[in-house]
Amino acid sequence: MARTVWDSTVGKKTVMAVSGLIMLAYLVVHMIGNLKIFFGAGEFNHYAHWLRTVGEPFMHYEWTLWLIRIVLVVAVVAHAASAYQLSRRDIRARPSKYVHKKPRASYATRTMRWGGIILGLFIVWHVLDLTTGTVHSGGFQEGRPYQNVVDTFSTWYGNVIYIVAMLALGLHIRHGFWSAAQTLGAGSRTRDRALKATADILALLLTVGFIAVPVGVMTGLVS
Repeated sequence: MARTVWDSTVGKKTVMAVSGLIMLAYLVVHMIGNLKIFFGAGEFNHYAHWLRTVGEPFMHYEWTLWLIRIVLVVAVVAHAASAYQLSRRDIRARPSKYVHKKPRASYATRTMRWGGIILGLFIVWHVLDLTTGTVHSGGFQEGRPYQNVVDTFSTWYGNVIYIVAMLALGLHIRHGFWSAAQTLGAGSRTRDRALKATADILALLLTVGFIAVPVGVMTGLVS
């Protein structure tokens, strides 16, 4: 039954919608946590340490964090796989160009695929930069995320990569949230306007919230 659901277009869209909402919920929490950086190194580093001790003593050190990471990896893989397969299915269904041009779609709609690729590459860079320290500039300091964030956004390329990715994220959320609502049956003629407004607000808040951190470092508010 699970295979039948996955093989169907509706099933893939549902997987894409649910996994997208899981990631959206994480992004809201992640953004709020990131903004703690404006309260100083002590506050931000303490928050990062707390993330590793959530659930103690029932959960061992970092178990809850790893559980969250596993859920996110599954959500990202499911989202990317369903998006890719739906795209391939769409191409196979329309192997030749339309005789008449389709109505012009929104910028967010037309860039969803490229936005997804940009975000996928960004996730890899972000993990290697601020989690493992593999590509980190200035010398990665284990257990001192505040200093690591300042190091990253003290470089021009760190700012460019992050800001471009967050702009792509905003466009992705703006279109993706509304699409997920339609797929899951939440949309209707009376609710569409409210759902689109919610998508716009979420996209704006998350984009501004995430970009505030590198801007804070660049302007000296965070140093």
